[in-house]
Amino acid sequence: METAEAMEELPVVRRRRPGQWVLTFVVLLLAAALLRSLITNPRFGWDTVGAWLFSRTVLRGLLATLELTAAAMAIGLVLGVGLALMRLSDNTVARTVSWAYIWLFRGTPLLVQLLFWGFISALYPTLSLHLPFLPAVGEVPANTVVTTFAAALLGLGLNEAAYLAEIIRAGIVSVDHGQTEAAEALGLSRARTLRRIILPQAMRVIIPPVGNETISMLKTTSLVSVLAYTELLYSVQIVYSKTYQTIPMLIVASIWYLAVTTLLNVGQHYLERHFAKGSRR
Repeated sequence: METAEAMEELPVVRRRRPGQWVLTFVVLLLAAALLRSLITNPRFGWDTVGAWLFSRTVLRGLLATLELTAAAMAIGLVLGVGLALMRLSDNTVARTVSWAYIWLFRGTPLLVQLLFWGFISALYPTLSLHLPFLPAVGEVPANTVVTTFAAALLGLGLNEAAYLAEIIRAGIVSVDHGQTEAAEALGLSRARTLRRIILPQAMRVIIPPVGNETISMLKTTSLVSVLAYTELLYSVQIVYSKTYQTIPMLIVASIWYLAVTTLLNVGQHYLERHFAKGSRR
């Protein structure tokens, strides 16, 4: 007992870690050097950044980016759910079609897909409804249907569906099969089992990667600048092509991308907390 009491009275000496202090000093030194460069280098053009940050041109481009992100994710989610269910179907044709779709859209670069939709009129100058043994109905020029926005939306949405299909499928598969068997024993239909039992539990697995895909989609919309669609990046490109203030305008775009992704991160955090309530202990 005396020995134990004596041990308790011994002073606790923290282990010295000089490596951490050295690393901290180096990081602070580099951060200070970077901050000094940002403040003192006139080529960053912070006055130009401030002048254009809330300009009408930039805000219109930001709104177009947000609209395109939301619409592309909506298409991706709807098609992704359908493709995921087809992959899990007992029907061989449905499984094959879903697999082929995912293979095609994940296996080709998104930029190539965007350009393909942008130049679809070179392949099909006119679009019409063709029925076997009947003349074409409703023939219209392809460019009037597949506008720049439509080409961007098709490219982003159809590509995203392939990735979301695998995310949703993984979430559904993660739910124990006993849940489905119990629902069948209670006489629930497949649709109701999926809607009321499987998907609510699968959301804990689905939400984090879908949130990441949404954030990625926001930034991926910058690729549609190759189609001359006036989203955020293309809007600042128009400005710096006239003013030659390339770096300041790219900083303007970066600030808005960072601001929106930060808000999306916060939203994702609260969504994850909401769907994780049932799994907390």
